[in-house]
Amino acid sequence: MAKSTRTYWNAFLSQSDDAWFPIEGLEGLVDEITLSICKESGEYTRLTRFQPGADTTAFGEKSHDYPEEVFIVRGRLYDTAFDQWLDAGCYASRPPGELHGPFSTDVGCVVLEISFPGRRG
Repeated sequence: MAKSTRTYWNAFLSQSDDAWFPIEGLEGLVDEITLSICKESGEYTRLTRFQPGADTTAFGEKSHDYPEEVFIVRGRLYDTAFDQWLDAGCYASRPPGELHGPFSTDVGCVVLEISFPGRRG
């Protein structure tokens, strides 16, 4: 099983705008772009972009039955579950079942997420 590959490109340039998709229920506030995916295992790497003022409180906390890694690329994000502001450079390796969110941001944020649904715990 292998994730998809692609030569260098820049997800932040306007030429990539059509590859970003709004997250259902958060249209205009939170978008995501899949960078790489394994169609067999479901494992993926993506960026999630929170606009300034985005707030996911209406969706509550969430957890997954698989591990994931997150890295704050730019901006900052507040994670209510941990009562903590996450600034650019913050990293977490979440075990299956760990609660996180809801999230909010005042200045906007981009998060790199690497998820492993094929490794359910």
